[in-house]
Formats: sequence, C-alpha cells, structure tokens
Amino acid sequence: MTLTTISSETKSITIGFDKPFVIIGERINPTGRKILAEEMKGGDYSRVESDALAQVKAGAQMLDVNAGIPLADEPRILGEIIELIQKLTDVPLSIDSSIVEALEVGLSVYKGKALVNSVTGEDEVLERVLPLVKKHDAAVVAISNDETGISEDPDVRFSVAKKIVERAADYGIHYSDVVVDPLVMPIGAVRTAGKQVFSIVKRLRDELKVNTTCGASNVSFGLPNRNGINGAFITMAMAFGLTSAITSPLHSEIMQAVRGGDVMLGNDPDCNNWINAYREPVAEGSRERRKSRRRSR
Repeated sequence: MTLTTISSETKSITIGFDKPFVIIGERINPTGRKILAEEMKGGDYSRVESDALAQVKAGAQMLDVNAGIPLADEPRILGEIIELIQKLTDVPLSIDSSIVEALEVGLSVYKGKALVNSVTGEDEVLERVLPLVKKHDAAVVAISNDETGISEDPDVRFSVAKKIVERAADYGIHYSDVVVDPLVMPIGAVRTAGKQVFSIVKRLRDELKVNTTCGASNVSFGLPNRNGINGAFITMAMAFGLTSAITSPLHSEIMQAVRGGDVMLGNDPDCNNWINAYREPVAEGSRERRKSRRRSR
C-alpha cells in the first residue's frame, strides 16, 4: 500500500489506503472571506490564529494555508503565517499557492516535510514547481487539469494525473509523494460529478497506486444543507479510495461521516477513534461509586 508521509518539526501524518482518512482544514484561505483578506493584507493574523486552533481542536490532522490576496505581497504573507501557525500547533501544513515565488518562501521557512498545493498538468508549471518540490523534499498535490481546462471526461482527467505522476518521477519524486486531486465539480450543475470522481479515484488507487485528495465542499456549491451533501460525498468517495480531503472540520456532520467511514472500511481498529470522539463522559458520581465498589470487594 502506498503511504504518503507529511510532517511538521515534531509530528508526522501518514496518508494511505488502510489508514484513517485525513482531514486537511480549509479555513485559512482569504478567498471569499473579505474580512480575513483585509486583516491578512494589513498584517493582522489574529483570525488566522483562531482558525488554526479551532480546526485542530475540531479534528483536522493537517491545515491548508493560503495567502492569495489580490494586490498583496503573497510571498511575504504566506511565509509569515506559516511561521506563526507552526508556533501555535504541531500539525503538518499544506502550502497552498499558484505563485511559485510564494511557494519558495513558504517552503524555505517551513519546518518539516510539507505538502505543496499544487501543480497542474501544463508543461511550464511542471517545470517550475516540481524542481522546487524535489529541492525541499516535499510532497505535492497534482491537479487533474491542464491548459485545456477541466474536462468532464474522467478518462481525460486520469490521463492528466498520470502525466503529472510520470513527470514527477523524472524529477526524482516518488509516486508516494504525489497526492492527486481528481477535481470535484458542483453536482448541482453536473449531475454526474460524484460518479466522475468515484471513477477517477478508483483508477488512481488501482492503476497509479497514488493517494488522493480534493476540495470536497465544491460538490455541494449552490445547494441547501451543504454539509449533508459533503458528508455523503466524502464517505462514498472513501469507499472508492479517496484518502484525504481539504474541507472544514468545524461541521460535526462532516467529522461524523468521516469517522463512520473509517469504521466501515476497517481503518479505525477496534473503533477507537469513534469511541474516543463519541463516548458519553462518565458522570463524576458514577466514577466515585465504581471506585467505592472496587474497594469494598
């Protein structure tokens, strides 16, 4: 089985087919969050701090970190928030940027083995990002689109992913360090969006033997009760081989669906994670009564 290990300075997370599903917290991203964007642009990272801590407390094993703000100094901001977050928590990070200069700064200050999010299938992008990934001994998210855009044909998206995996090997990057994103379309607009992802993920697992991730909340865009759709999508995708997702852990429906999926797939031995998350706490009086009974025997 393919294992992808991402680490901070003191903690490692392993993504794999027989491992518990990995939730990568999505909240540290100014896209669509005007207040956060203005704060980050002005050097106020208090909301970044609270979002980081809240996501880890809710169960995120990794955090995605994005500083893509129009007309802002993205390399500087990305470097600063990575250093800040690594002082707050020991979870590994996904460094999320389409700007190579920002990735360079982020990787230069990062302590551990990062996940670079991301590289696409265009030759120019591959030639700029993959050497950087290799230089810093990082892992990388491979996005299944190229200069032609996002195809609705699962075979085309699989071919793009295969190209990236093969090109990564040319740079000395093992396929275990390539995590493929098959791209999730809004199911309200593309009714076969779920089936497309399930088909690609299964082939990626069986043929390329790579781990996978996705921006899971994309699937529910425009629909009511989005968390219900997201939870159903993630658990079904897990059954086809999806091993991680970039999503918000702050919604209990999502975390419950993921933990339940791990139980059903046998990736939560003895149901320990489920029990630890949902076992009702023992009342103080009951605990004392049990102790008293044991002493009287």
